[in-house]
Amino acid sequence: MLPTSQPKFEDRRFALRMALRLPVVVSGRTEDGAAWSEPTETDDISTLGALFQLNQDIENGDSLYLRSHRPDGVPVEVKAKVVRVTPASYGSNRVGVSITEHQESWLRLFVAWIADDNVAEGVGE
Repeated sequence: MLPTSQPKFEDRRFALRMALRLPVVVSGRTEDGAAWSEPTETDDISTLGALFQLNQDIENGDSLYLRSHRPDGVPVEVKAKVVRVTPASYGSNRVGVSITEHQESWLRLFVAWIADDNVAEGVGE
């Protein structure tokens, strides 16, 4: 019997994902407990997470906080777990996170931005 190969990370995704440059502020703590915060923007977001670039050194399993705003200005803050870190350009990292707390708030943010984007492009008419 031949061993079966593990599916690639990308193949296991099942959440709706959209390319969206959404400004976010990502914060966390270093190994010694010092707080850090870094503004960035998403490469894409999904109903369950996001992908963005960070200069901060982080590892899989780290807990982060993401802050952003819906199109109507309502602030959203969620807790996320790092599920993927890959090298990016200029010494930064591409970071994939899964939302672990306040998932409903993130879903509302996702829907609000996607609906707003579609209306702006005339898709919602």
